[in-house]
Amino acid sequence: MQAVMIAPSVPTGKIKSFGAFGPKYEVGKPLRQMDDGDWMVEVKMVETGESVEYRLTHVCDDPEAR
Repeated sequence: MQAVMIAPSVPTGKIKSFGAFGPKYEVGKPLRQMDDGDWMVEVKMVETGESVEYRLTHVCDDPEAR
């Protein structure tokens, strides 16, 4: 029997920054759950348009961009 994974609540569309002074990124969709229970989320770098994966726990800890 396959387990059903329910995606977590993700602040999709929010603009955040890596720490207080880091580059800005736009939060995207959840991608997959990790073995430790955390989720990988797609984020798009505002300045370059590059898409990367980032842990949801880090997204939640990062401040909204100013």
